[in-house]
Amino acid sequence: MTNSALLVMDVQLAVVARYPDPDYLPRLRTVIAGARAAGLPVIYPVVGFRPGAPEVDPRNRMFGGLRGRDIPAAANDVHPEVAPEPGDIVVTKRRVSAFAGSDLDMLLRAQRIEHLVLTGIATSGVVLSTLRQAADLDYQLTVLADGCLDNDPEVHAVLTERVFPAQAEVRTVADWLSSAAVLSSAVA
Repeated sequence: MTNSALLVMDVQLAVVARYPDPDYLPRLRTVIAGARAAGLPVIYPVVGFRPGAPEVDPRNRMFGGLRGRDIPAAANDVHPEVAPEPGDIVVTKRRVSAFAGSDLDMLLRAQRIEHLVLTGIATSGVVLSTLRQAADLDYQLTVLADGCLDNDPEVHAVLTERVFPAQAEVRTVADWLSSAAVLSSAVA
């Protein structure tokens, strides 16, 4: 069995505010509690930039508008309903993928983590980009379909039902939490 970690991606105040789903954070909180109970590391990749976002090229369609702007620090905080606890790891990334501009890969390899359980906002953003890059880096992957959120339900369904299964096991939160895999992966 491989060593696993839970990635809770982009669940920041500014991001959560754009994705209204009253059931999402409570469901994600149960995933995080289950991972902690099983002894899995919980890692929070968050997007963040220096003041004025000097690391963003103005040609970047997603982040270019941030260059030269000061973003309130609190906007980048993880939502308090699912906030990191002592022992959890926060990784700052500079682009969409959790690996882009971060030390996530080095951190995972140093801890001998080979299997990633992906959750986060948005399915079509950080989850898709991280899944693709993690697969290229030879990580084993599980995506918790209802542990991810997207404003477009059709895009979410296509990704979780048709695209992600080519590179990851796709499960529900309830299925993952009830499986022996959660506990056995912590023992490996």
